[in-house]
Amino acid sequence: MKIFKSPFSAGFWAQSVQELKDLRKLCFAALMIALCFVLGTIPSVPIFGGAKITWGFLARSTCALVCGPVLGVVFGFAEDILSFFITGGGGYPFFPGYTLTTMLGVFIYSMFLYRTKITVRKVFLAKLLTNIENVLLGALWMSILSGKAWVATATASAVKNLILLPVQTALLVVLFTAFLPALRRTKLIPQEVPTKITW
Repeated sequence: MKIFKSPFSAGFWAQSVQELKDLRKLCFAALMIALCFVLGTIPSVPIFGGAKITWGFLARSTCALVCGPVLGVVFGFAEDILSFFITGGGGYPFFPGYTLTTMLGVFIYSMFLYRTKITVRKVFLAKLLTNIENVLLGALWMSILSGKAWVATATASAVKNLILLPVQTALLVVLFTAFLPALRRTKLIPQEVPTKITW
């Protein structure tokens, strides 16, 4: 079976483990790590309410779609660690909580996007859950590192992430609409995955 109706099946996980042995998928994950660095150099775009669009989620979600949750988690770990050491962490000390956040984010994307029919609803739910994760864990890590009150940090972050949610969802839908045909032609995703995104 090439596609799955649900991630809660043995076949889904067996196939996801197999991606670790696929040289093309390993190379694709490495390419997405490089793309994360490139996207990190693009200035963020302010919207309103202090919310800013950054671009790394585009590469992370694409890697999740192609590589699945197992390789995706490995990608998230490698991307965060390499990013810290290459960029110097922006002057901040290394903190493993942010690595966990990145890994979990790619895992969530994979649960909705890997080897399945892509719909706007799935994209929205994947982005909603990753944003919730960013709010909850981000506030926790900030509380540990700086002593700021978790509730205050989480509230401010929740407002920004709520503002960003429809914009990020729209960007992902546009991205996948553009790239699904190419991914299928190059056999990075199964031929059974529809290239047309429905509601």
